[in-house]
Order: sequence, then structure tokens, then C-alpha cells
Amino acid sequence: EAARAPRGTGSVPLSPRLHRARAQRSPGSPRPAWGARGPAAHHGRCPLGVRGVSSDQIEQLHRRFKQLSGDQPTIRKENFNNVPDLELNPIRSKIVRAFFDNRNLRKGSSGLADEINFEDFLTIMSYFRPIDTTLGEEQVELSRKEKLKFLFHMYDSDSDGRITLEEYRNVVEELLSGNPHIEKESARSIADGAMMEAASVCVGQMEPDQVYEGITFEDFLKIWQGIDIETKMHIRFLNMETIALCH
Repeated sequence: EAARAPRGTGSVPLSPRLHRARAQRSPGSPRPAWGARGPAAHHGRCPLGVRGVSSDQIEQLHRRFKQLSGDQPTIRKENFNNVPDLELNPIRSKIVRAFFDNRNLRKGSSGLADEINFEDFLTIMSYFRPIDTTLGEEQVELSRKEKLKFLFHMYDSDSDGRITLEEYRNVVEELLSGNPHIEKESARSIADGAMMEAASVCVGQMEPDQVYEGITFEDFLKIWQGIDIETKMHIRFLNMETIALCH
């Protein structure tokens, strides 16, 4: 299970092989541009299409948004420099990038936004909401896939729909960069081993000359089949505990 991130950090799930390696690691303001109605106008509107967002939840997230943006109508990447504890996270750049990824914002299949508004912020935060198990089986599965797609995008940095060995090595090296007991070559070996495990799950027995080109999203779903994503994907920053944005 992924270690809980300290306050002010984000956390994403890792492969079992990488979990073992990480266990060794050492320790009265302008309104956003929504018109006069402000955040209350979004009551009942959840970016992932699930209704039941309370006014209190919207107001709380709106306060965090204003704090992060400096009372401006949009957030830019440099605004995350105002989150000191986030600097301690080895994959800080990927966490910040995820907020501006057009794939996560549902604004395109590639590229990054220069800035995000409050509705965009709600969209990103909604990926971390608890899955409502009282919904129908189809909706629960859709919510799970949305969470996994967000995670997949963090690894698939070039937006080509496949996590290559080099992309996975990059993530592993960043995650283990703060561990003085693990050298870069060891991190690469961990990544290589995890990729071999992925290939065995997704492809099965491979021929000696067969090359596994990388993990597609369909492969990613197979790898995570039967694993509780709910307890392994969360975010905390700006003194904000994990919020159930939709329920």
C-alpha cells in the first residue's frame, strides 16, 4: 500500500516492487471569473457528472482555490510555489503538471493549459473523490476508470497512449531520488523489473525476440484489476484533508 503523504503533498499509487523500495526511504477578495453568483453557482454540479455536491464542499474548495491563486481568477503553475511542503515531494513536477494536463481537464488529447479556473480546479479535485459504492455497478466502474486514467496520464508524459520503459524509469528515479540507500542504477533495475512484471500480466509468455513496447491504458486496467485504488490515491495540500467532492 502506498504510504500516506505528509500534509502538503500529493500521493499516487505505485507498483508493488516500487512500494518495497520506497519503504526504505528516510524520513474580502476578488471573485474567480464566475460572475456574481460565485462558487454557490456550482452547487450540484460535479465535473465527473455525479450529483450531490454540497454548498459547504464548494465553498471550502473555493477558499483553497483563492488561497492558492492569490485571489486571482485563475491558477498558474508558479502558484504552486506557494505550497512549501509540496517541494518535498519527489514527483512535485508531475503532480503540478497533472493539474494543467488537457487530458485531465477534458480539453484535448494532449498539451498543457497555461492556467486553470475554478471549474478546472474542481475537475482535477474530483479525481480524488471517494467512489460512491451505492451507485450502480456501471457508474462505480466508470469512476474507477477515471481515477486510473488520471494516474496513467502522470506516467504517459508524451501523451501517446503508452507508458514506455523510459517514462516509467523516469518516474521511479524521481520517486526514489530522496533515498540515499538506492542508487540510480538500482532505481532503473526496479523500473525494469516492474515493466517485466507488467508484460507478463498483459502479454503472457513472450518470445525471446519479442519486445514489449509499453503499457497501454487497457494494460494498465489489467495491472490494477482487483486492487483497491481508493486507498492508494489521495491529495493533501494547503492544510486541506482529502475531500469527498462528490458523493
